[in-house]
Amino acid sequence: MQQYSSLPEQNSQVDSTSTLLTTIEHLRDQLWVESSLNHLQSHLNECLISICTDNIQCLESKIFQTLVNQLGLAIKSSQVGIALVQPGSTCAKLCYISTAAAPESENPQVKLQLEQIISTDELNCWKTQQPQCAFPITANQVNTLVGWLIIVYPTQIKETAFFNTCKQQLLESSVERCIAALIQVRQLQSLEQVYQDLKSYNQELQRTNQLKNQFLASTSHEIRTPLSSILGFTHLLIAQGFDASRERHQEYLNIIQSSGKHLLALINDILDLSKIEANQMEVQWEAVDIPAISRTVFALVKEKAAAKGLKMVLDLDPDVTNIIADSLRLKQMLLNLLFNALKFTESGSVGLQVKKINDFVHFIVWDTGTGIPFEHQGELFQPYSQIANVLVSRDEGTGLGLAVTRKLAELHSGYVEVESEMNKGSRFTIVLPLNQSINVETENNTNQIAGMEHTTYCPLPEVILSSNPPFILILEDDLPNAQMMQTYLGKLGYKVGWVKNATQFWDFLQQQCPSIILLDIYLPDCNGFKLIKQLRKNENYKDITIIAQTAMAMKGDRETCIAAGFDDYICKPIDLPLLAAIISKYS
Repeated sequence: MQQYSSLPEQNSQVDSTSTLLTTIEHLRDQLWVESSLNHLQSHLNECLISICTDNIQCLESKIFQTLVNQLGLAIKSSQVGIALVQPGSTCAKLCYISTAAAPESENPQVKLQLEQIISTDELNCWKTQQPQCAFPITANQVNTLVGWLIIVYPTQIKETAFFNTCKQQLLESSVERCIAALIQVRQLQSLEQVYQDLKSYNQELQRTNQLKNQFLASTSHEIRTPLSSILGFTHLLIAQGFDASRERHQEYLNIIQSSGKHLLALINDILDLSKIEANQMEVQWEAVDIPAISRTVFALVKEKAAAKGLKMVLDLDPDVTNIIADSLRLKQMLLNLLFNALKFTESGSVGLQVKKINDFVHFIVWDTGTGIPFEHQGELFQPYSQIANVLVSRDEGTGLGLAVTRKLAELHSGYVEVESEMNKGSRFTIVLPLNQSINVETENNTNQIAGMEHTTYCPLPEVILSSNPPFILILEDDLPNAQMMQTYLGKLGYKVGWVKNATQFWDFLQQQCPSIILLDIYLPDCNGFKLIKQLRKNENYKDITIIAQTAMAMKGDRETCIAAGFDDYICKPIDLPLLAAIISKYS
């Protein structure tokens, strides 16, 4: 009888049981990885949720500490840490260590310690070991290295190859989730910065809008005040019938002229600041006689000082004679400070002291007025900013005078200082270098005087007695301006015609050819530049003298007109004596 052994069947059962146990162990290890990662992600999410209460740097610290703590719990080891890369160095400093309780059997090869310095070469070596002991951590999309996750294993490692694989997977995935959290934090940091920038920008817009409203209200008041005088006294002259011999009417005209100049000064302040900020302010360099210009500005303010009963004091250093500067702008700066001093001084004195210190000239305007509170002195040179004062019943001016003065001083490579004490007065000092690094002769020869701020006031020319005076044609769409120029030039003996648009202009040229044309740039039906281009191309009109009379008064406008073909240029408001002088040059 044949007998069969049962041993092979028993071995098969053993193998099957062993395979099942191995499978179960693998599943357990995989579940351990998933569970550990889930716990880590949960804690990382808690960190990200706290971004509203924590700053970004604190949040990153939480993420790093969470990573080492959760890995320490998962692998039951306290030898888990993060070393942060030191900027500009080839090493990293251990900044975070797991707080998990170390098992009794733990016997690490190296014990991690806070503040420990580890070289980059050593970390790269640990990265290539088996099992891997160092994992690089980046913090943005371009993989910028910020630190290393470090694992120190016990001396005796008794773990299956699959478990080691799972542990490697856990460590790598944990670093990836840490990196994802860091990237999210950095993105939130960028958004937070954008938010703060927008918030700051919005606050600045609100401040600017408030200043704009204050400026418009103040400017509206200031412009309406002289305009009211101009319109009111003009109405009186019309109602009473103008009589040049009446003393009262002459007084009215003086008030109208004075108010008009005040109105122009207000507009110039606004234009000056705009031109300076747009880097379009011209500076006409020349040798300026300091004693002469100082006495000139004193003469301009002495009447106002006398009206308030104030004493004017001028103190000139005999060693200071000349300075390289723009005489018009220097006069403007000194007048701004002197008029301010007079405005805020009720009794006592206002003075100007000029002295030389090293290679600089100090123009010191002082007063015995109310003074300026220290906390408000920083506002003085801010555009549109005005400080309330009990001596002034309203906010006079546009609040631009000091801002323009400071910027003009800076154009001269100088600066403005202020000292003030309540109820004891103020001292404003303009500090300018004696010499500028420019060739004054070249500047004076090449710079063209442009804009209303450089208007040269000429004496009234004599009446033309020629039997055949030149014929002048005015192209101007504004009736009052046209009538003003037509009447003035007519009284000087010129023959004057007027048309208000391009259509009438061409019709007029078919009937009569003028000797001189005063051409406006902005017209209702055409542009002055287009017109002169057409005139210069026409054989019948190309040699006519054509003068631009325009409200274009910014830097470069004169040059633009001359380049377009105009023979000369005058800007509005028209200075009639200057207009007569220009015309006489060509007639």
